[in-house]
Amino acid sequence: MRCRKCSKPAVINMRHHKLALCKEHFLEWIVEQTERFIRKYRMFTHDDKVLVAVSGGKDSLGLWDVLWRLGYQADGLYIDLGIDGGFGYSNQSKELTVAFAEERGLKLHIVDVVASYGATIPEMARLTHRGKGKPCSVCGLVKRHEMNRIARDFGYSVLATGHNLDDEAAVLFGNTLTWATGYLVRQGPVLEAVPGLARKVKPFFRFYERETAAYALLRGIKYIYDECPFSVGAKSIYYKKLLNRLEADRPGAKLQFYLGFLRAKEEGLFAQRAEEVVETLHTCPVCGQPTSAPGKCAFCRLVERVEEAKRRRELSNASS
Repeated sequence: MRCRKCSKPAVINMRHHKLALCKEHFLEWIVEQTERFIRKYRMFTHDDKVLVAVSGGKDSLGLWDVLWRLGYQADGLYIDLGIDGGFGYSNQSKELTVAFAEERGLKLHIVDVVASYGATIPEMARLTHRGKGKPCSVCGLVKRHEMNRIARDFGYSVLATGHNLDDEAAVLFGNTLTWATGYLVRQGPVLEAVPGLARKVKPFFRFYERETAAYALLRGIKYIYDECPFSVGAKSIYYKKLLNRLEADRPGAKLQFYLGFLRAKEEGLFAQRAEEVVETLHTCPVCGQPTSAPGKCAFCRLVERVEEAKRRRELSNASS
């Protein structure tokens, strides 16, 4: 198999594009395509301050690397969730993220959840019994709040995440199975800013996971290979396996599925629902972030429940 551009041995064959490329031209292709997606979907410009949410994984570090190579004003945000999983998951991912930033001279914001809120993500889940003790819903809630907070406090107009096509197609598949219109209306490569919330973008949304993994490996980016220990049994992983079987028989099926959804949205699918979602937002009286919940936002209520549970535990320990 030869590179289409130079006839050297190819390192990757992208069947859905009918395109095989060598290392040099594949790395160029990823950067060129990312820039094309940024411009086509009007994600941001070189005048914008971009905050990249980085987890220590291949996608987020790869995205930050590409934006750095393209010359964008892109800083990183790492949220230390305090997840161990028996091998120090958060510690390992943090070390890799810090090393990545230092090697390139990039600015990295670090949020320590334990230092800020007095409990790790798993502890928050156990103390509040949210998600039946499994921390995934708590994790998502905390990460969204902290990303929005740092973007607001430090003047970032754009928040970028490393979601790839496999991620987006799996979420879309799951939400379509249940016709979860509240989630479907918000899904897309760009979620426009509203007062108090920066624009959210996903520049890697058209790349398959194997492509982002190949980019990280060929660029020599050291990233955490293991999945979050709490992701075992997640529906999204099950949906990814189903879609991979479809993709094996029909190369390009995932891309067609997702792009077809975006075209339907452009033609007016869920348009009325989108207006309703925006209209329901108001400001949380505690943290000042927009929320659709009555009164305090879900995050502030979570923090209050964690503090109350810790107080009850301390009183119980003191009396025993």
